[in-house]
Amino acid sequence: MTQVCIAAYVYGVVQGVGFRYSTQRQAEALGVTGYARNLDDGSVQVVACGTQAQVDTLVAWLKQGGPRSARVERVLVEPQGVVDYAGFGIRY
Repeated sequence: MTQVCIAAYVYGVVQGVGFRYSTQRQAEALGVTGYARNLDDGSVQVVACGTQAQVDTLVAWLKQGGPRSARVERVLVEPQGVVDYAGFGIRY
């Protein structure tokens, strides 16, 4: 199975609402590796690697709004070079 990696930038009310932790749980359930981190502009960056289906499922979840307290306005997705991450982490 071919691995793909993407970087997703999630905009809206996504900091201070448990978004990174919910994303980590969702990614781990899907078998996706990578990380989530807050950016200075108030958005969250999610780097996700896995099969195309796994990554597409995570991106769809991000677009649906993540945790209940979050308010996602838009998600921008860019392809990334494949990196072999050990699990899915949260970066600070």
